[in-house]
Amino acid sequence: MYNKAYHPNQISNLSFLVTGGAGFIGSNLVEYLLHHNAGKIVVLDNYATGYASNLEPFKHHSNLEIINGDICSLDDCNKACAGVDYVLHQAALGSVPRSVENPIATNKVNVDGFLNMLVAARDAKVKRFVYASSSSVYGDSKVLPKVESQIGNPLSPYAVTKLLNELYADVFAKTYQMEITGLRYFNIFGPRQNPGGPYAAAIPLFMDALLSNKPAYINGDGGQTRDFTFVQNAVEANIKSLFSVKNAGDPMVFNVAVSDRISIKELYEVLKDVSGSKIDAIHRSERPGDIRDSLADISSAKKYIGYDPQVKMVDGLKITMDWFRQAFYNN
Repeated sequence: MYNKAYHPNQISNLSFLVTGGAGFIGSNLVEYLLHHNAGKIVVLDNYATGYASNLEPFKHHSNLEIINGDICSLDDCNKACAGVDYVLHQAALGSVPRSVENPIATNKVNVDGFLNMLVAARDAKVKRFVYASSSSVYGDSKVLPKVESQIGNPLSPYAVTKLLNELYADVFAKTYQMEITGLRYFNIFGPRQNPGGPYAAAIPLFMDALLSNKPAYINGDGGQTRDFTFVQNAVEANIKSLFSVKNAGDPMVFNVAVSDRISIKELYEVLKDVSGSKIDAIHRSERPGDIRDSLADISSAKKYIGYDPQVKMVDGLKITMDWFRQAFYNN
């Protein structure tokens, strides 16, 4: 999946830290870096939401170091950043519903942990720091497509934490002359996204239901729309953000999406077709904190970091469905 290089030169003499590297997006970044012979890859993860199994296929690589640590510990962050050239910060406590139920835990990881990582990266003098933000920062804005300069009021504690990340990143870049880029992810999906747990995302939950003949649930009327983005596109955005030419005054935050949207009920019908299942979804009440419609303008990412997403939603769903069949259902 990662044969195409998103970086301009050899990276065999460079070192990278991937926080949350045992997670869904993080492990895909690790796979890319290993495939392209990065000099050293350090993973920092406490396995709160990541899985050791995501890294199991790569543990034989001598240039991979896995640190069982927590971004809420500044000591762990300092240890992980030592001698590292680039940071890809993916570690976070995701999920809007989780943040509604436990805002203190979400803030501790996503804000305090993020600040720890910024301080550690500053002190280690890393060359560039790329971090995961979220489309949730657009909040109650009704403007479509979403443009980086126009955000609304946050609708969840999770959205507040991601907005605070962007504010802290801006201050650290200006105060300490750090090179920092934030990526506003729009509903990333793909291999290694786990369907288990109470806060699993829609696509893995739908796939799990369709492949195991279990009930599938749609929150609300299903008319809410999303710009679903295959994980390979997110990897591209991260790697290109590390190596793009950065000039004074350039934007610091970019949308990561494909600039196409689909309703949740339409998505479910596509997945039914891909899976060959005929199970209909069951509608239930809306979730608090959810954005109604989401569609990204990706022109800024194209202009400044050369982002050019190649994998469209349906193709990504087919790849992901095949992975789910093999990983969870052995068929």
